[in-house]
Amino acid sequence: MSNHLTIIKPLKNGGFIKVEALADGTFRLRYSVDDRFPEPSLNRYGILRNDWPDYECGTHESEDRLTINTPRGELRIDLEGGAIALKAADGRWLTRSIDFPYSSPAKGFGADLEIGPNDKFYGLGDTTRDRIQMRGYRAEIWVRNVVSYAPSPFLMSNAGWGIFLNTTWRHVIDIASPKGVENVLHIGGRQGELDFYLFVGDTLADLLADYTNVAGKPALLPQYAYGLTFVCHQYADARVMLEDCLGFRREGIPCDVIGLEPGWMEQYYDYSINKKWHPQRFDIPFWLTAKPGGPPSPDTFISSARRLGFKLSLWLCTNYDLLYEEERRVSADIVAYDKEVERHPDDFECDANFGHGPVLIDTLTNPEEAWFEHLKKFVDEGACAFKMDGALQVNEHPDRKWGSGLKRGPMDDEEMHNLYPTILNKQMSVGFSEHTNRRSMIYSSGGFTGIQQYAATWAGDTGGGPKPLVSLLNHGMSGHSNTSVDMDCNTPTSIHFGFMQPWAQLNSWAYFRQPWFLTDSLKATFKFYAQLRYSLIPYLYSMAHVANQTGIPIMRAMPLVFPNDPLCDELTNHYMLGDAFLTSAFTNSLHLPEGEWVDFWTGEVYTGPLDIEFEPKGLTGGPLMTPAGTIIPMAGDMDFWGQKPLENIDLHIFSAAQGQFTLYEDDGETLAYRGGAVSKTEIAFVAENGHIEVTIGPRMGSYDNAPEVRSYNVVVHSPTRPDTVAVNGRDLDYWMWIAPGTQWLEMGR
Repeated sequence: MSNHLTIIKPLKNGGFIKVEALADGTFRLRYSVDDRFPEPSLNRYGILRNDWPDYECGTHESEDRLTINTPRGELRIDLEGGAIALKAADGRWLTRSIDFPYSSPAKGFGADLEIGPNDKFYGLGDTTRDRIQMRGYRAEIWVRNVVSYAPSPFLMSNAGWGIFLNTTWRHVIDIASPKGVENVLHIGGRQGELDFYLFVGDTLADLLADYTNVAGKPALLPQYAYGLTFVCHQYADARVMLEDCLGFRREGIPCDVIGLEPGWMEQYYDYSINKKWHPQRFDIPFWLTAKPGGPPSPDTFISSARRLGFKLSLWLCTNYDLLYEEERRVSADIVAYDKEVERHPDDFECDANFGHGPVLIDTLTNPEEAWFEHLKKFVDEGACAFKMDGALQVNEHPDRKWGSGLKRGPMDDEEMHNLYPTILNKQMSVGFSEHTNRRSMIYSSGGFTGIQQYAATWAGDTGGGPKPLVSLLNHGMSGHSNTSVDMDCNTPTSIHFGFMQPWAQLNSWAYFRQPWFLTDSLKATFKFYAQLRYSLIPYLYSMAHVANQTGIPIMRAMPLVFPNDPLCDELTNHYMLGDAFLTSAFTNSLHLPEGEWVDFWTGEVYTGPLDIEFEPKGLTGGPLMTPAGTIIPMAGDMDFWGQKPLENIDLHIFSAAQGQFTLYEDDGETLAYRGGAVSKTEIAFVAENGHIEVTIGPRMGSYDNAPEVRSYNVVVHSPTRPDTVAVNGRDLDYWMWIAPGTQWLEMGR
């Protein structure tokens, strides 16, 4: 048990409040009609953190008020009706209740909080694709196909505070919208109890770190997942799939994951736990079937793809009742399944977005079998990634009584609907890891609070244009890092965007998007970016480690990195890809914040703040600017990640006064990194008096199959030709200098 401050108090106007100080600047407040406070589903099922370390803080209580003091800030609770006031360490009032919050079975819950006239807000996940600054917006927190695939009831303010509403019930968050009240943040729902976390921090990065301490850090995907995923046509067969694999190898376009859509199943869109390979398209004769725990046969189409360096991904849909497995993991309190509890009224008020209408009656669930159990046989055959389609995790199930055989009582769809995508992806991720001791590449269109711990996501059936780009930025501002889109490969700028994101996917679903069917110029651009992406995997994987440790996403909206630049709130097509790259898509205009920037393509140097026009040259489809002082580790050519040991790394150094980078490495696939099987290499440089000194530290830490030797090619991007180059104090006999903006090489001695 952790020893942190927990206080339960009766309120004078009725009901009870429970207050917890979980960490410095992290508070949880709960309101209820009685003093029992059973944990809601996100806590009960371990999606939110429950194991807080010991933490002591100061308290003061009077007849009318409870005050809790931490180094970051102060929380005051009025004991008459539970009104709150939150103050920063410097004495600023961050927010306070307009009136008393309410929480009751009859009325639902609600609270109104005062916000400053200049406060800005970020977060909410995938609720809107029109903005990244949320003041003036009213969000309905409800998973909806295409419209709102993965909402998140988390907001953070540039004023230094954040709030996370801990509920899965349908609710609204109104940030001083035209339908709301000026300078008021309103949270409310018609069902459930009021339960929220408050955070106090100096920066948006601090608030993201605190929120992901509660809701989970972004998953570290297997390293191959940061390469390229190609999804075959929905009716492809094994021969077509292998021809696609060969196509990538023959064209010299690196690719790691080959995906199959629903045509791999004997029954198209099979929601059941009785799935089989399609007997004509993907026949695996019984004598080649893998035995449980044994190796897959070398003679199947899956093993043929693996010899070419491909991992197999399988598309899935589901309508399964997942609540039984969640309850099994926290309690053995399960009774017989009773379908008679299901209801089927004649009329429902429900959402039918883009053909995803209501789903009635559960005829598929076996309460005694976990959903992942039936997928183990496909993993044993060689599948190692799964694509979780929106069907039917984004659909409403208005008559469903989820877990109707549980003694704790069934759950209505109004409470389960938002929760479902997260526990689906949790069970996929945990099931795969428990079965294989490897990391999963689970990627989903649907999501909710906590999805970042378990799965990657893509922007669903919305393509790869400007609006999906905004979705990815809002995910990042809500603690989710591993995001992508269905890449559009028909223009250079969409190819640029498709590869310059946390993970890259090209989906042929009902089309023929193999890059060798593009025009010569587009194919060359696609190959150029694919090769660039693979060279950047050491860098991107290090940024994934940073996200996994801190909650700071790989793909970063501009206000997260440049909070003092007044233009950044409107730059919905600009972003930072990790520390090293400022880029944009679907525009030729580029805004450079304050500082010195180097054009990655040309070497040209700019000083911000500055607005420039990007002019595509050669095979480039968009700008790549890197801050002066950046170090970028890059790998050599490869067909797939892991094709050969990473024994040589190019270090590209964009000189300034100084710079540093931490290269993170692990085995790339198992869970050993969680136990510390990670190596870190600290790389730094200092430039002064016309002299640049680069220091490459030893690898600290170890992991299985680490390269025994490692060499580095140091590439210093400098506008002037050096006089001498030395390593460990010894002058080199030969080195090269490339004049910026040219292909002219000068040999040095």
